[in-house]
Amino acid sequence: MSTSSSSQPRRRAIKNIVLGSLAVGAAPSALAGFSSSTKSKEYSDHTMKGNINHSVCRWCYGSIPLEELCAAAKKIGISAIDLVGPKDWPVLKKYGLYSSMCNGAEINLEDGFNEKAFHEKLVKNYSEMIPVVAKAGYKQLICFSGSKRKLSDEEGWNNCAEGLKKIIGLAEKHKVVLVMELLNSKIDHKDYQCDKTAWGVELAKRVGSENFKLLYDIYHMQIDEGDVIRTIREYHPYISHYHTGGVPGRREIDDSQELYYPAIMKAITEVNFKGYVAQEFIPTPKDAAGQLASLEKAVQICDV
Repeated sequence: MSTSSSSQPRRRAIKNIVLGSLAVGAAPSALAGFSSSTKSKEYSDHTMKGNINHSVCRWCYGSIPLEELCAAAKKIGISAIDLVGPKDWPVLKKYGLYSSMCNGAEINLEDGFNEKAFHEKLVKNYSEMIPVVAKAGYKQLICFSGSKRKLSDEEGWNNCAEGLKKIIGLAEKHKVVLVMELLNSKIDHKDYQCDKTAWGVELAKRVGSENFKLLYDIYHMQIDEGDVIRTIREYHPYISHYHTGGVPGRREIDDSQELYYPAIMKAITEVNFKGYVAQEFIPTPKDAAGQLASLEKAVQICDV
């Protein structure tokens, strides 16, 4: 799959998750094939170091029933699942997994806080969702800037800040962090406004609350700005979450792509980051066992 086409599954998956859970039980058992014989021998005896809190994005494994993904995640050493909504939280809790990045309040990736026309809907959605997230014991809720639609940076900052300030007090009250994701506008999300770390940092300064942070997606930011490690070191106070992905193509994060994830993970630990790093690559194998083996390998690569 090309990089540009890889953005479409996520848009569809997020829409489906907002409306409800992905179907569970429709696919054949993945764990049946996820045995020591199918796992990479290089990593099968790995002991987790405990320096990185590992998560995985649900949408990348949409063909695997959630219960089976959760069971496999526990076996791999993953402690959380990203981008699931309230309907799926009981499944996560059943397996002792945390919802590290909640969703379900956003409209979509294009219609965000930078357009005043969407503020009424967004304020309603987030005002309803923030207490739900807090009651469930979770801390982070994703949000998006939206597409520019010819807005200047200044207009985007002002509009986003105006909309976010309408709900940031509620987020502070419930100890929930609103986290805006940085997405590339070069390949996957044409016209997305929060496409540079500095843009997101300036917005965070204008919102002026510790309950607004950034999701630094390593894949996206490598495409749009590069300089990953230095950026992490400089802007880490504004970052509360990380996503991975191989460049180009958002495939495996091994030596088939241009980023060296062990060094990136070491930089993250060096700034004393205590949040989650979620795998968000699209696995190359088509079968469930192969996908889970790819996920396991990625976690071991990041476990520095």
